[in-house]
Amino acid sequence: MATPMVEDSNFEDDQLSSMSTDDIVRASRLLDNEIQILKEELQRTNLDLDSLKEKIKENQEKIKLNKQLPYLVGNIVEILEMNPEDEAEEDGANIDLDSQRKGKCVVLKTSTRQTIFLPVVGLVDPDKLKPGDLVGVNKDSYLILDTLPSEYDSRVKAMEVDEKPTEDYNDIGGLEKQEKLVEAIVLPMTHKERFQKLGVRPPKGVLLYGPPGTGKTLMARACAAQTNATFLKLAGPQLVQMFIGDGAKLVRDAFQLAKEKSPCIIFIDEIDAIGTKRFDSEVSGDREVQRTMLELLNQLDGFSSDDRIKVIAATNRADILDPALMRSGRLDRKIEFPHPTEEARARILQIHSRKMNVHPDVNFEELARSTDDFNGAQLKAVCVEAGMLALRRDATETPQPISRNLRLAETIANRIAKHSHTVACSSTMIWKTDRKNAPSVESLLYSNKLINRGLEN
Repeated sequence: MATPMVEDSNFEDDQLSSMSTDDIVRASRLLDNEIQILKEELQRTNLDLDSLKEKIKENQEKIKLNKQLPYLVGNIVEILEMNPEDEAEEDGANIDLDSQRKGKCVVLKTSTRQTIFLPVVGLVDPDKLKPGDLVGVNKDSYLILDTLPSEYDSRVKAMEVDEKPTEDYNDIGGLEKQEKLVEAIVLPMTHKERFQKLGVRPPKGVLLYGPPGTGKTLMARACAAQTNATFLKLAGPQLVQMFIGDGAKLVRDAFQLAKEKSPCIIFIDEIDAIGTKRFDSEVSGDREVQRTMLELLNQLDGFSSDDRIKVIAATNRADILDPALMRSGRLDRKIEFPHPTEEARARILQIHSRKMNVHPDVNFEELARSTDDFNGAQLKAVCVEAGMLALRRDATETPQPISRNLRLAETIANRIAKHSHTVACSSTMIWKTDRKNAPSVESLLYSNKLINRGLEN
């Protein structure tokens, strides 16, 4: 079976064989004319193509030049859908080409406090824009050239802890009961599906209260380390600002940044600076503090609250906090951090001295009994001062007199605690600061030794 191409060639051969010489010459001239016309059209098309390429290059240069110019910052106010078919046409009226465009248009407000309507959006896809977005526009045509990242207060950005906390529950001594904070903060982030399966809404916030130095901040950092959450550390006095509305804006920006980086833990230390009970006051500063607290209440339990954001608040004065801040749904859990017990003090001393070269004869239980009413920070100071005394003793290269040790010990006693009974660990001693009732020097010498072996060697 012959192919179509072979059949066409046979047909042309038969047609040529039946044509006369004049017909063949005439057909040849027609073909030459068609070829010439096609060549001219090809040349014209190439010229048009080169011209279009030049225009494209010029437009790209203009776009590049416009994008290199300083942007005018603006905010998207509203995105409108234009449909000119819905509008009734008037006879004899001039036609506005911009009004006949279909698609989305934008209303934006610039940093110069001008409100601009843009029928042509610019270089950004309007489907990717939403009200409230920060954009860069041309300062002359106001066309949107690029989208900008969300704007946050620089003070809020500084509150973000870049390095993930490394503390562990093993670094916390004597707070086993307080570790129920885990079920309020850590479990909703690490085992969210368990809460969803039970239909239980986890707590939004936790209040840690107790005397200074009892481990409230340390517990918050340990909780953040157990999750892969971002950690924002705010201080209550930072939220008290001079200008009206500035403190509320800081709270709003902090929670907005937390939503963007969710899951997130916000730790507010010294919350009593803004969370005191409300009262009638004619002082503008007091009213500004109350407005800041109202914004915090709204963020904790408002229409825009987010369950992926957990709040840990710490204070030394839980008795002066506003009841609206303490109610369920906001700071659900209230966890007390009292002074450590004797067993807890021994554990804290062991934690703070585990990186030191400690003599095996050191009796931590005896040290714990001697440090009544000490908090965790003071116990850490005891370990540090003991190491410093060992350092000073080794620096002299000769044994120091007992009187010299007593004088150094009294300095530590005044520096650390200012209690009636204060502990100081030089390398060998624990004693009372009341010198009149002090026992003899021989009875002061205990087997408790906190020595830096590296310095001795």
